[in-house]
Amino acid sequence: MITSDLMKPGLNIDMSDTFENLDKTFNIESAIEKAEDTVVDIKKATTSKDLDNDYEYTRGQLYNLIEKGQEAINGILDVAQNSDHPRAYEVAGNLIKNVADISDKLVDLQKKMKDISEEKSKGPSSVTNNAMFVGSTSELQKMLKQMNSDK
Repeated sequence: MITSDLMKPGLNIDMSDTFENLDKTFNIESAIEKAEDTVVDIKKATTSKDLDNDYEYTRGQLYNLIEKGQEAINGILDVAQNSDHPRAYEVAGNLIKNVADISDKLVDLQKKMKDISEEKSKGPSSVTNNAMFVGSTSELQKMLKQMNSDK
């Protein structure tokens, strides 16, 4: 097994010397600059405006896919009928299935938007407190002893 001198433990390589040698070889000057760390804040789409925009965009894209799928189905069915080739009918069947799946996604999108809008409008309907005794355990014991002594 051949090991390089660069892979040996304890070997410290000064990168500035390496770059200086490269600079001399290529007759150029270079400077090593440290890159600054940048933090990017990602906003969550929780506002109703963002949610509505995303819904409208997704809905439009799904409609577009369905329309293009219908055009493709019409074309492949013409090819299949003219050629009577089994592979053309197989492709037509798969394409019909894909368009049906996209239609299902459109319905699922409607359901998800309905659920989200119900979550927003739905708040806590009522709060029921079934407290029989409010107090500390020592107060409860005193009350129970008093009730037993009264009998």
